[in-house]
Amino acid sequence: MSHPRAVFRTEGITKVYDTGAVQVHALRGVDLALNEGELVVLLGASGSGKSTLLNILGGLDRPTAGRVFFRERELTRASEAELTRFRRDHVGFVFQFYNLVPSLTARENVALVTEIARAPLRPEEALARVGLAHRLDHFPAELSGGEQQRVAIARAIAKRPEVLLCDEPTGALDSAAGVQVLEALVAVNEEMGAATAIITHNQATRRIAHRVLVLADGRLVREEVNDTRLAPAEVHW
Repeated sequence: MSHPRAVFRTEGITKVYDTGAVQVHALRGVDLALNEGELVVLLGASGSGKSTLLNILGGLDRPTAGRVFFRERELTRASEAELTRFRRDHVGFVFQFYNLVPSLTARENVALVTEIARAPLRPEEALARVGLAHRLDHFPAELSGGEQQRVAIARAIAKRPEVLLCDEPTGALDSAAGVQVLEALVAVNEEMGAATAIITHNQATRRIAHRVLVLADGRLVREEVNDTRLAPAEVHW
């Protein structure tokens, strides 16, 4: 079956963590597709498998069983070196904690990525895209939490990724800063066309997505399509 617009496709992926005394089933047979230009929100309680799923899509982890495709390429057959190249060339990651280098300015933090990417944005352009053109030479300690997270987004998009994977990007922020971060992610999705997946605990955020995937106990239990999307500023937190 052809999936011409699918950037990612998974077939029956499971993930079992064996701690010795007990086996933890993080994923139990998940089939999904993430399409070009799409913004998807992943919802579910803690332990539902959201982060495990995102890590497998991003090549940070491997499933115990099942198959993962990036376009027509099967990631589950890739070597460690191939996965490293895949992450470097195609995927932008944004995590709950910003992981910025404190001794580097915003511009220099973004440049860490642009120096190794194939056809990067200039750091100044990446920061302008997330509304931080006026903060290029500020250090992380001089920036608010929301601004630091937007630097992290600029760093992620500077390599022009085909995919942007975000794990609780607003989890450490108040609602006003969270809205600014979501606005930056929506703008990047629309302007750069990166297929974007956002994990969140915030149920209200579902309204900004094209599609919502709900996980529970390692299974994909529901899919919702938003015929009408809200702008982040319209979401009531």
